[in-house]
Amino acid sequence: MKAREVNFDGLVGLTHHYAGLSFGNEASTKHRFQVSNPKLAAKQGLLKMKALADAGFPQAVIPPQERPNVAVLRQLGFCGSDEQVVEKAAAHAPQILSAASSASAMWVANAATVCPSADAQDGKVHLTVANLNNKFHRAMEAPTTEALLRAIFRDETAFTVHPALPQVAMFGDEGAANHNRFGGNYGEAGVQLFVYGREYASLDAPARYPARQTREASEAVMRINQVRAEQVVFARQNPDVIDLGVFHNDVIAVSNRQVFFCHELAFAEQSRLLAELHSKVPGFMAIQVPQQAVSVTDAVATYLFNSQLLSRDDGSMMLVLPQESQQHAGVWRYLNTLLAQDNPISELKVFDLRESMANGGGPACLRLRVVLTEAEQRAVNPAVMMNGSLFATLNDWVDRYYRDRLTQADLADPQLLREGREALDRLTQLLNLGSVYPFQR
Repeated sequence: MKAREVNFDGLVGLTHHYAGLSFGNEASTKHRFQVSNPKLAAKQGLLKMKALADAGFPQAVIPPQERPNVAVLRQLGFCGSDEQVVEKAAAHAPQILSAASSASAMWVANAATVCPSADAQDGKVHLTVANLNNKFHRAMEAPTTEALLRAIFRDETAFTVHPALPQVAMFGDEGAANHNRFGGNYGEAGVQLFVYGREYASLDAPARYPARQTREASEAVMRINQVRAEQVVFARQNPDVIDLGVFHNDVIAVSNRQVFFCHELAFAEQSRLLAELHSKVPGFMAIQVPQQAVSVTDAVATYLFNSQLLSRDDGSMMLVLPQESQQHAGVWRYLNTLLAQDNPISELKVFDLRESMANGGGPACLRLRVVLTEAEQRAVNPAVMMNGSLFATLNDWVDRYYRDRLTQADLADPQLLREGREALDRLTQLLNLGSVYPFQR
């Protein structure tokens, strides 16, 4: 059956700020306490969405979450009116307020793991929300993520949205950032690669940074999404590269159809993994970047692999990269040699995403890949599909509500809470989402 891959990009939230909350994410830690620009961040993301939509790649948007998360602050003992809760948290636990105000839901590669209908035993598209329980500021996202996905994929005859796994360490699940899918045409059954950092009971773990995804979580998601066992491959991240800042698999590898673009040090037992994929995926092609050409450290710094590999109708592919990859002489030199080699990648497309990059998220972090047939795409809430009209509308919305400067101290301003709620209330109307946020209920 004919199908396309649709990229659902996260819209950056109004409280985008640099707090260094994500231990293990080198960029997040490096830019802690710098001044952010939420308005610019949102506009950079919108420009990427519109450019790719104009180039013929179906594109949609996932809204930000309500922040600060007053309900979580109340759960932690702060009381009074909503404004007083924020003020008390700022006075007594500013780091907790920062976490409760994080705009990290913008990185929707962590929103869920997706199974296309061609791979599911019941013939429906499945989305299992990620619990993200390795980080406090991300673990609180799951309930609203589920509500948003249900408002977007609302046709239950075509889609099933599953709640997150239990919020315990054994089932640490980071969503599509640790998931790849291989195959020929998008509408045909494929092979799904689930990547994990550790097995819960094993002592074999990175020494410096946490391995966020467990094998137990990956196996549970496979079952929930109704993926056939013969279509699944499991692989463990190389613990040494996790300790170099590869907190998710999408920092070291990206796939599209038969092509796997990865670093030569990405996985434990990498030769075995590639041999298994060769045996299961007709026409499989691995493009392994040598450490000698691009070190893991440089790959992490430039987010070379946190890129989007997109298929054109003629079978060629475009690699979407952050400008940091172009600005690094060694990485850019390698990429230009890649274009001259015998592989489907024929174009490099560079975007300025520096506001997201400074907080540790590149092009691939900002999008959730969903393979849809023509009928399934028609069943998606049409108001979220990117086009010229929506682009103009969302830019006007950002201009009206977003600040162009934000520090951690600004999170104490009760007006920021009011601005955010007014903005999101308007956004739910623009995107025909209904009442998806707690303050609307």
